This record gives sequence, C-alpha cells and structure tokens, in this order.
Amino acid sequence: MKKRETYILAVDQSTQGTKGMIFDAEGKLIARADRPHRQIIDEKGYVEHDLKEILANTVAVCGDVIRKSGIAAEAIAAMGISNQRETTGAWNRETGEPVMNAIVWQCARAAGICERHQAEAEEIRQKTGMTLSPYFPASKLQWIMENVPEAGELAKEGKLCVGTMDVWLIWNLTKDHAFRTDYSNASRTQLFNIHTLRWDEELLAAFGIPAEALPEVCMSDSVFGYTDLEGLLPREIPICGVLGDSHGALFGQNCRYPGQLKATYGTGSSVMMNIGTEPKLSESGLVTSLAWGRDGKVEYVFEGNLNYTGAVITWLKEELGLIENPGETAALAEKARKEDRTYFVPAFTGLGSPYWDPDATGMFTGITRTTGRNEMVKACVECIAYQITDLIDLMRKDTELSVPVIRVDGGPTANEYLMQFQSDMADCKVQIPQLQELSGMGAAYMAGISTGIYDPQRIFDSIAYTEYEPRMTGEIREEKYRGWKNAVKQVLLHE
Repeated sequence: MKKRETYILAVDQSTQGTKGMIFDAEGKLIARADRPHRQIIDEKGYVEHDLKEILANTVAVCGDVIRKSGIAAEAIAAMGISNQRETTGAWNRETGEPVMNAIVWQCARAAGICERHQAEAEEIRQKTGMTLSPYFPASKLQWIMENVPEAGELAKEGKLCVGTMDVWLIWNLTKDHAFRTDYSNASRTQLFNIHTLRWDEELLAAFGIPAEALPEVCMSDSVFGYTDLEGLLPREIPICGVLGDSHGALFGQNCRYPGQLKATYGTGSSVMMNIGTEPKLSESGLVTSLAWGRDGKVEYVFEGNLNYTGAVITWLKEELGLIENPGETAALAEKARKEDRTYFVPAFTGLGSPYWDPDATGMFTGITRTTGRNEMVKACVECIAYQITDLIDLMRKDTELSVPVIRVDGGPTANEYLMQFQSDMADCKVQIPQLQELSGMGAAYMAGISTGIYDPQRIFDSIAYTEYEPRMTGEIREEKYRGWKNAVKQVLLHE
C-alpha cells in the first residue's frame, strides 16, 4: 500500500460510460477506471439509459479505481461528480425504484410537446437562456408525466422525484437520500430561471411538473451529502463538487474569469465562454447557462454546440476511405497545395449555430482539376476550425470581450495541423492541457478547493500546456474565412 495521504475521488458519469478517477494532494491524476453502460434504443429511435445499471457501475468503478491506484480507501477525503447533462430520470421517493429508464439528452421524443409550447418559446428563452428544445429535461419530464401513469400517481401522492443524473447519484449514494443538484445542472433543465435563481413556477405549471418533485439547487462547491459508497469506504466522505460535464471541463481548464473560453473537440464540439456574474442573453443563437455556483456567487456562460467536427474525420475514414486512421490527416493536409481553395461544409443533418438551417446539406466547393486526396482531407480538417471560429466570433460580438486564448481538449487536439490552423483562424493562442480528463478533473478540483485541500492558485498554476500561436497574416486569414462564409452560403436553403 502507498502511504496514507489525502486524495480526491471523482466520478465522471458520461453518455457512453462512467469513469472513476483519483487525484492526489497536488491535483495529479494517479489512476482511472472505466465501465460502459448500455445504449437502449428502440424502433422509434428513442434513446434511454438504465438508471440502476449506471448507479451500480458508479459504485463498481469507484472500487476499480481505488484498487488500481493502490491507495488505502481511508485516504480518500472527498468526492466530486461530473455528469452527462440533460439526461432525465424519475423515481419513487419511498422505494427508490425508477418509473422508467432515464431519457437521454439525445432523445427527441418530446419534439411534439415542444411544438405545443411554441407560443411560449420566447418567454422560455428569456427566463432560461435557452431555445425551446426536446433535448432539455422540461419537455422530457412532461412526456413522462403524460405517458407513464405511475409518475402521475406518485406526483399526486407527493412521492415523485425527478432530476438529472447528478441528482439520481447523490440521492442513492447518500444514506439520508439527499435530494440536491447544482446550479450548472439546474440551468440546463429549461425549468430554472437564470435571473431569479429559482425553479420558475410559471414554467413548472406550463410543463406540468410539481415543484416538490424537483431537487434543492445548491452551490456547486456545497456539501451535497455524505457517502461511504455502499460500504466501499470505511467512513463517509463529503460529495462537495458537482458540475455538468461541460462546466466541469470549463473549470478544469481554469476558465474562471470573464472572456476565458474552452472548446471541446469530440464527435461534435462544445464551445463555452465564461461571461461573468451577470446573465446576458445572446442575440446570435448562443445559449446562456450558469457556469457554476462557487464561493457564494454564481457565474454565467455562453455556449454554442456543433454537430459535426471530429465526426468529419470518422466520415473520411469509414465512408470515403480516404484515410486509414485519423492520425494521417495532419500529414496529408500539410502536403496539400497551398493555393487550393477547396472547402467542405459538413451539413450532414443541417447546420446549427450560428446558421440554423435544418435542411442544409453538406458540400465540397472550390474543387478544380488539381484537387486531390490531400486537398479534400485538408478541407475536412479545416472545416472543424472554421466552425469553432464562427462561434468564437459570435461570443466576441455578444460580450464585447477579447479572446486572447482558447483552451482546448478532446481527441482531435492531437492533430498539429488543425491546432495551428485553429490558432490562425481564431487569431489567438490555443492551449492544450497535458491531462485530457477535464470534466472529472473539474469536479475533483471543485471538491478539493471546497474542502480546503487544494489552493486554487497553486493547483491551476501547476497545469502544463502545449501552445500554438497565430502565424498567418491578417490578409490571408480574412481571405480564407471569407471563402468559408461563401461556401456556407451555397448550402443554406433558408437565408
């Protein structure tokens, strides 16, 4: 056994699986373990997760990572949780039994309910900061109330609990069944008023959700309850850092001040900017949420989401056969003719922010006789950076804040060509942290700071980054970006 020290346990409960992580007294990740869970998809395309399976995996993965780390269980001082956002559960307050599987954020079964609320859409946006959508829990919960008779009966008896994945885990892991969520997760429900910082009574009435079925909303660095992880630990420890996953990554990237911004590159991408302590509504299609609550005050973010970034590289490999693995793309893009003006617009299922055209389709444009494999790969890599730049420019416009640095994470950040091109197009530094488990790290750091184990300045100063700086002239940058905008215009059907 390693000598007794102070460690933080973090759980990152994500869409595909659950990770357990242990961080030492210096904030270094010393061990990680993973367990996947089933993606339950029916013939209608409804997407669900088994709440009890995820709970069991959470406890199991904590045991896995403790054994893997070699530390004594009694050396763990506190726990943080980051979680997939918007995925929605409902259960019996007395028995703890779910009334159905959790409805996953990707599931659009509540689209018809959103259609019924169209007359209230602007009022909903003004209160919650978000465009009316079936991806958020409000309409999912109304669907449950209308389609699961047990939920309605429990609601009448005051025995219904509803919440996002953090609420389910906290309720089950604490012996007194603490029924709490944090500001970041609450702000993603489309039931929480981001101005009053309360569940909105009018929205609850509109969506048919009883107020007593919803959890208490707490600061993200609160003590949410105490857990021994079903006997895994010899004593109870506090759960004292809870964040939605993107918010956890923002905190893990040390974006604690207005104008600081992170971009996550995955299948799609999330771009999130800290906008400070006052809520602002975007006029450009960005979403406003709470970043977190910390030290007795809340902070807000702008967020934009892209459907196809890393997925474009997967498409190049699996559908076009132009590459054998993603690692090839940087070298191929470097070999492409510098004068080539091929663009690719990845509108596989329409275009989202900032264009909002669901009927747009993808297109290569600017192809000439000299365009070949290298040039097409380069266009696909560059479209990722162009899309991120679109969102960064909107954030600069809506906040009037400068963005000198983007902190980035995700698999595609290993692509050196993409990272340099991103720096050039956004005209700012790009920083990549050595550790990529940023959602869990953010929750762990929140918990460690909350308990006084971590000093925030020291812990964040210890993060090492790989850095890229702009090399492109302003004239070339503007010419290339103008070409991207012209390419997008060619695919838009609803200008």
